[in-house]
Amino acid sequence: MKRTLQLLQVMTLLALTVPAGARVVVINADGYTLCEQGKMVRFATLVIGDDGRVVETRARGVAYTSAPGDTVVDARGRAVLPGLIDAHGHVMELGQQATAIDLSDTNSLAEALARVSRYSAAHPDARWLLGRGWNQERWGLGRFPTAAELDGAVAGRPVYLARVDGHAGWANSAAIAAARITAKSVDPAGGRILRDAAGNPTGVFVDAAKDAVEAVIPPPTAAERAAQLGTALQILASVGLTAVGDMGVDPATWALYRDFDARGRLTTRVAAFAGGMEALGAIAPDGPIAWSTSGRLSLPGVKLYGDGALGSRGAWLKADYADAPGNRGLRFHSDAEMTAMVASADARHFDVAVHAIGDAANAQALDAFAALPPAGKRHRHLRIEHAQVVDPADLPRFGALHVIASVQPTHATSDKIMAEDRLGSARLAGAYAWQQLRANRAWLAAGSDFPVEPANPFYGLHAAVTRQDRSNQPAGGWRKQEALTLEQAFHAFTVGAADAVRVDAGTLVKGQWGDFIIVDRDPFAVPPAELWKVAVDETWVGGRQVFRRPR
Repeated sequence: MKRTLQLLQVMTLLALTVPAGARVVVINADGYTLCEQGKMVRFATLVIGDDGRVVETRARGVAYTSAPGDTVVDARGRAVLPGLIDAHGHVMELGQQATAIDLSDTNSLAEALARVSRYSAAHPDARWLLGRGWNQERWGLGRFPTAAELDGAVAGRPVYLARVDGHAGWANSAAIAAARITAKSVDPAGGRILRDAAGNPTGVFVDAAKDAVEAVIPPPTAAERAAQLGTALQILASVGLTAVGDMGVDPATWALYRDFDARGRLTTRVAAFAGGMEALGAIAPDGPIAWSTSGRLSLPGVKLYGDGALGSRGAWLKADYADAPGNRGLRFHSDAEMTAMVASADARHFDVAVHAIGDAANAQALDAFAALPPAGKRHRHLRIEHAQVVDPADLPRFGALHVIASVQPTHATSDKIMAEDRLGSARLAGAYAWQQLRANRAWLAAGSDFPVEPANPFYGLHAAVTRQDRSNQPAGGWRKQEALTLEQAFHAFTVGAADAVRVDAGTLVKGQWGDFIIVDRDPFAVPPAELWKVAVDETWVGGRQVFRRPR
């Protein structure tokens, strides 16, 4: 919280640093960007017009004379890059995690329970205790946690904690009672209540089964939601993200975004994707919503859900889980339902993004895309979110159908041990297969799925290039043949992601938004193992500074 307040103070000051209508000239830059042909271009000077768009870049040795009224930014030889873009994140959830119980860095069940207990003691007036980030695989637990264990930390008040992937929830007995879930409760379609031998709920609810608990949680106040969004925006600016695809927005969140945009408080460009067809109809009944006057907010499409997550065994597989015979995960929709939803959204000119982690879910999404009119007659982008476990036989269909593979490199390095347990080594051939996707002409757009993973895109660049976690494990990289080159990864976090969210950014060429970052070291010169250590000194959006690292 102290860091959040520091960032807020810094960002408040930054609003005054550039006069309205001034051009921004960045000098003495060690600059990198990709040109319109995808080639790397070096520059020493960057000029951004008073409209917030790039006027030109100039190479070292090509003089530029600033004009009266220009704001001159001396990069002092530091690396200057286009603002990085996350094609798939969850903005409000990031703010919620930062202001609630964060279990994402806990390494054991005991550590997580102790943190919940401390939070409870520090918040005696909270009606419910909420949090996120637990991962039984990281804890080495070998099973899911239970309500009884959570009762040991907090017994008198309801506690509900979302798993790291957001596809399962862990509740204590008070929360289960509040939701009126008993041994007689029926598993909903697309969900599973974990039970003991007698059929009683054990405390973990997977995918659609979470809804019964989440429905009885008191909604946050308007002030709390505004604070959560403000915190999330500060985090995004601090790690150099100047645009994001927010995947799964509801009408209330869209209204909050519009309010922030109208007040000039959106410091990151947000391309929102409605969370399902019902939300799409409520938010955008007349078609996609173009970028606002500020260029900070749009709604180009809808996110649909094909299955759950691998860690909670909710990913829908073509064959049984290697570590759970008889279980193939959760199928969220019939083939006919998925095809109808995709066709309906596409016919109304919306981009369509389908969450698909298991190979069966990826195949279903590709089948639904294949049923659409040919690419030349289609209106919008088609995306598969995660494309995490793909049957090798289905890989060529990404290129044939012009599908964007929206991938999250840090998922591979976080999931590596769990994925082998869930699938067995023989079925990993098409898993986290970025080079194979590229070879099959898929368009790669990178992201993090924050707050499932940290929002920092340099963590993603590191994972993409090394196929290692930030402890540089495993030695040599996990399934290293699928690693990207640094230039390929940079493309996926800039041009690739920009195209996926339809923003005029990701490259510093004439006419694009003047979104750039200044970092403390040259990411193209440091050893790959140190990429994750790159820190953002300054973040600029449309020629206006939105973050400066405290010194």
